[in-house]
Amino acid sequence: MKFIDRFLNSITMYRLIAYGLGCLAVVATMFGFTGVLSYSGFHLLGSLVVLLVVCNVTNVVFSKIFKVPANVESASITALILFFLLFPELNAEGLITLTAAAVISMFSKYVLKIRKKHIFNPAAITAVILDLAGSGSVVWWIGSFVMVPFVVVLGLLVVRKIRRFRLFFAFLFASVLAMIIFSLPRGENIPEVMMQAVTSWPIIFFGTIMLTEPLTTPPTKKLQIIYGLLVGALFGSQFQIGPIYSTPEMALVIGNIFSYFVSSKQKLVLSLIAKKELVPSIYELTFQSNEKLLFHAGQYLEWTLGHSKSDSRGVRRYFTIASAPTEDEIKLTIKVMSNGSSFKKHLIDLEKGDHMYASCLGGEFILPQNMNEKLVFIAGGIGLTPFRSMIKYLLDKNQKMDIVFFYACSSPAEFVYQDLFAEAEKKLGIKVFYVVTNANNAPANWKGKTGYINDELMKSEVPDYAERLFYLSGPDAMVQSYKKLLRVLKVKQGRIVTDYFPGF
Repeated sequence: MKFIDRFLNSITMYRLIAYGLGCLAVVATMFGFTGVLSYSGFHLLGSLVVLLVVCNVTNVVFSKIFKVPANVESASITALILFFLLFPELNAEGLITLTAAAVISMFSKYVLKIRKKHIFNPAAITAVILDLAGSGSVVWWIGSFVMVPFVVVLGLLVVRKIRRFRLFFAFLFASVLAMIIFSLPRGENIPEVMMQAVTSWPIIFFGTIMLTEPLTTPPTKKLQIIYGLLVGALFGSQFQIGPIYSTPEMALVIGNIFSYFVSSKQKLVLSLIAKKELVPSIYELTFQSNEKLLFHAGQYLEWTLGHSKSDSRGVRRYFTIASAPTEDEIKLTIKVMSNGSSFKKHLIDLEKGDHMYASCLGGEFILPQNMNEKLVFIAGGIGLTPFRSMIKYLLDKNQKMDIVFFYACSSPAEFVYQDLFAEAEKKLGIKVFYVVTNANNAPANWKGKTGYINDELMKSEVPDYAERLFYLSGPDAMVQSYKKLLRVLKVKQGRIVTDYFPGF
């Protein structure tokens, strides 16, 4: 798993899905040419080319018309998903259907919005429109038995990447249960129904690739479980109300409507107003937003910065909001290494007045509702950003909480926002411990801690640790290491708060 996680952390979710779907398309086309699939390899290849070309060209055209950045990854992903849904036919009618599907899907991305927020999964709403038009072209051939092993591998990688297992399993449970319930009156064999659900339906592809799309997924774990149960129940049901009947695409579109109402509606246009290098390689960027962002301290956004020659990390990244809800501007604090991503390098090259975009507010790494809770914050490196947001919020609100804050870096030169934390110590009584993990980097007059945070340090500085709620933020390896430490100290799992967002 460590090897897999290292790979997943080296690539964005969007690139993972794009490359993964591309590999699936290659496999399917090869199966078409060799007769393993019942569809012609020539027709599969031709439909794939048509969808990719039309989706990307139409995407660029619409981006110029609506004056927003064109996202090549998103257009290609939509084209690939449509490829696995639509009947691959290259006669005149088939070409018209493929072209129309590509145009409709891109049109939906730019037009079917409310306050600039996407409502529907582009491929799903396109399939619904084709169904209502009576095209008969939506066949979900990706559900073919021979494709199942490849879909499972990609699906598990995607779900692992974005940590959406609860969502997927809620969907899987509800959909299979619904299928069983609807099969009972017909006297069908239940084990066969369950087997067919997995091997002859697009249930895995749908649940891992389409259902988990961040833009149309609720922001919290509880809402994601409800979302999965709702879509799963509709996916496995059999109903018809006038021209509307049960299909996978209809289930997702209805779920998207639910998700829209329970999610943040904001999509921000951000203008850079200040840029500062806090310490070598760590930058703070301050943006003015076109509207006030409504969020909780500790949450994150998906930030979009179009740039040419983007690397495997892409043009969209998830970062914690470093500013507090009480501040007028939005701050982003990042670490940029010499071998860093093209996104970060382009980001720190922004000039005053340059723009970028932010949306998909999410995250449950926030202060507890009970302000009497006693807390321990543990930050590793740039993982301090949610704590900067929380502590600044508490200062602005003059809200005292019993907090012990361990801030760990490999060198004293990497610590940032020390003035803010010193103010919090003075005004709020927060205890702050600076920890230099590499003792060789600590100067002779260093007054903080050295070495890694261990059980002895925790017991000596936080003797009531068993009563506290722990917040861990930093590189995934660090977070996992300190979770193990807390388990050794017999801290209950429910008393440990971590967060993970796509693209970390």
